[in-house]
Amino acid sequence: MAESNIGQKIWSMANALRDDGIGKSDYLEQLTYLLFVKMADEYSKPPYKRNIGIPSNCTWNTLKNRSGNELFEHYEHILKTLAKQKGTLQQIYTGAQNKISNPALLAKVIGMVDAEKWSSMSSDVKGDIYEDLLEKIAADTKSGAGQYFTPRALINAMVRCVQPKPNKTIADPCCGSGGFLLAAKSFLEKNYTMNADEKKFLKFKMFKGWEIVPSTYRLCLMNLFLHNISDFEGTPPIAIADSLVADPGDRFDCILTNPPFGKKSSITFTNEQGEQEQEDLVYNRQDFWATTSNKQLNFVQHIHTLLKTDGTAAIVVPDNVLFEGGAGETIRRKLLQTTDLHTILRLPTGIFYAQGVKANVIFFDNRAASPKHRTKEVWIYDYRTNIKLTLKKNPLRETDLDDFVKCYNPKDRRRRKETYGADNPEGRWRKFTYDEIIARDKTSLDITWLKSGDNTDDQTLAELLNLIKEKSSAIAAAVGNLETLIGEVDE
Repeated sequence: MAESNIGQKIWSMANALRDDGIGKSDYLEQLTYLLFVKMADEYSKPPYKRNIGIPSNCTWNTLKNRSGNELFEHYEHILKTLAKQKGTLQQIYTGAQNKISNPALLAKVIGMVDAEKWSSMSSDVKGDIYEDLLEKIAADTKSGAGQYFTPRALINAMVRCVQPKPNKTIADPCCGSGGFLLAAKSFLEKNYTMNADEKKFLKFKMFKGWEIVPSTYRLCLMNLFLHNISDFEGTPPIAIADSLVADPGDRFDCILTNPPFGKKSSITFTNEQGEQEQEDLVYNRQDFWATTSNKQLNFVQHIHTLLKTDGTAAIVVPDNVLFEGGAGETIRRKLLQTTDLHTILRLPTGIFYAQGVKANVIFFDNRAASPKHRTKEVWIYDYRTNIKLTLKKNPLRETDLDDFVKCYNPKDRRRRKETYGADNPEGRWRKFTYDEIIARDKTSLDITWLKSGDNTDDQTLAELLNLIKEKSSAIAAAVGNLETLIGEVDE
């Protein structure tokens, strides 16, 4: 069956299950469990004859011919048993539960999976089917799955800029469904003819990721596996962990990532009265320049730690990383001193599933220690001012960022040319010297020069609410500062 037909068949089953109260994210998770057992069965037979490590009472054949309560009981037995195995099996099935409460529907899903020979499909076909499902589920905002989904157009543009190379390591400390790692793999396969050793390195040693949400972690593992990264027996390239907790010790050539939105990290605890309270989570690490509960600033510091001396990073960050004082200013100054923070891409609103987010991509290359500042100039591409995008009617497309990639000039950044000038004040590509930036209030990198033609009549309700929240937060902060000053005067 053609790839598009298989994808449609799988997606139509998601819609059918929805009518029975089963969310699309839950469906994809169940599909992941079943697909893994089916493919393990196929790979255990000729011509592969691989021992995947699935116990004899948990094979595909023991599942597909059952029905009713017997099917339910055996499926739950398989999930619990595989969670006790080793390696990838244990990682995928730990905590696995059956979310399909109707045995007839479960039998239909099993029948759909059984109808295809997955081992005969190329990794591109299998991976594209799964990736398409992830994207469709992320677009279904009611499921909340969009929280780990970065627009593919943006991911691909970032990869085209950093241009990964064979035998170089790539990491994502908050990898979600694995989009950045897979885009890097695709770029390498399209642009290089790799030898056997390079292909082996790509499959087993090139990629590393961390993901904190168990369900997302499982989806990522399956996504990578279907795209031929790692295998049944190997150590999974993804770890389930809060990557900010500690320096893992590993260093990487390239980091591509979009840390989770939300300004502060927090933990929930029960107080002496038995009530639930939240407390800001602060990571006290010796390798960090500043201590803060702002998790995006912590991720920027963490990524700097993870880079090799000549490593490169491309990170999606919210505006506050560019202008916030205190720890934010300290971190920006350190980045300008110790790395070549050469490029910032200002992104438009309306491209993320979290509404009204104002974000940017910062690109920097790590450098060896030196008494002189490593950043000489910062190039900024403003693709926000007067750009109107929405998720459904006018989504971000890869061609929208072609001009930015051209201006970035990944082949030779020394030959960049500004499009901004006295004769073209509307040019979106402009450079600022280190001295110009360091002289700005709080060393702010939140720079724009284009005249905005924004009209609130054109803004969506979500954008207007976000604007109100921003104004309210600013007012609250100002009142707090005023109260502090009044208190000091009174004392």
